[in-house]
Amino acid sequence: MSDLAYRRILLKLSGEALMGSEDYGIDPKVIHRLAAEVVEAQQAGVEIAVVIGGGNIFRGAGLAAGGMDRVTGDHMGMLATVINALAMQDAVEKLGAKARVMSAIKINDVCEDFIRRRAIRHLEKGRIVIFAAGTGSPFFTTDSGAALRAIEISADLLLKATKVDGVYDKDPKKYPDATRFESLTYEETIRRNLQVMDTTAFALARDSDLPLRIFDMDEPGTLLKIIKGAPIGTLVHN
Repeated sequence: MSDLAYRRILLKLSGEALMGSEDYGIDPKVIHRLAAEVVEAQQAGVEIAVVIGGGNIFRGAGLAAGGMDRVTGDHMGMLATVINALAMQDAVEKLGAKARVMSAIKINDVCEDFIRRRAIRHLEKGRIVIFAAGTGSPFFTTDSGAALRAIEISADLLLKATKVDGVYDKDPKKYPDATRFESLTYEETIRRNLQVMDTTAFALARDSDLPLRIFDMDEPGTLLKIIKGAPIGTLVHN
């Protein structure tokens, strides 16, 4: 572990990342590749937790905008994240690693309840912990759930995998001259109004002095390079 820059990390994946080229659900090839990246990092010696969104299955906020009760929609979205977490657990275990799914809502027949001390113990024993159901409360995104869990387990780094290789001064898909930032302070990010994470998640990370790295996980081996200290993507810190 001497060549690792971090002892414990939390990786946030979007639900959409699991779709691959599909329009809905989970692409088995994609989840296998992502699981392989996570297992590779864990076997290198880092303690790793994962949070996955549910947007590939259900978006509570979207249906709420169409008239559904927001609380009901958000609860349905939480259940979608449990489905994704169980799929990731299966993919991880097929690669020979050990994983535990811990849910913020009670669903004991399929996964454990989230208990902070138990989660930390799983990590210390070399298990990959997958946190499901966000914060367990409506009106909070899985970004907020990821920031909260990272703080609770005393993670050294919060990683957010996106579709671009970091934070830019403007949309790189629309503007070829967009400039990528290698590093930003939280205050700079606020001042420039860069949409790094949702406001609550961002405030949690900033106030707890939790470094946040935004990167593109499509390149094989990226996660392992980051835990060894490679400056991939954009680092946001105090």
